[in-house]
Amino acid sequence: MTITCFIRYQIDPFQKEQFRVYAENWGRVIPRCGGDLLGYFLPHEGTNDEAWGLIAFDSLAAYEAYRARLRTDEEARANFAMAQEQRFILREQRTFTEVVDNTLRPGGWRDRGHI
Repeated sequence: MTITCFIRYQIDPFQKEQFRVYAENWGRVIPRCGGDLLGYFLPHEGTNDEAWGLIAFDSLAAYEAYRARLRTDEEARANFAMAQEQRFILREQRTFTEVVDNTLRPGGWRDRGHI
């Protein structure tokens, strides 16, 4: 069963670009440490202080192994430190969801040539 870690961030809207750099850094680290990064999302219109990150795993055990690898990854540690130093993340919440079979990326908009 695939699970997705849905991370909701409350960010400082005046430091949105710093959060963008933080998210881009995870784009390299997460796959290397064993997560399937579905994406990071910044506010665009409407609420200006919410951002999201979605990372899929084969199981909760796979997530725990991933978290252990993050703790020893130099780039991950540096990214965490940068976020703490610059204080652009005000709050972070994690929710774990179960993927509904046959709904994760089948024939999605990417497959239809939209990007």
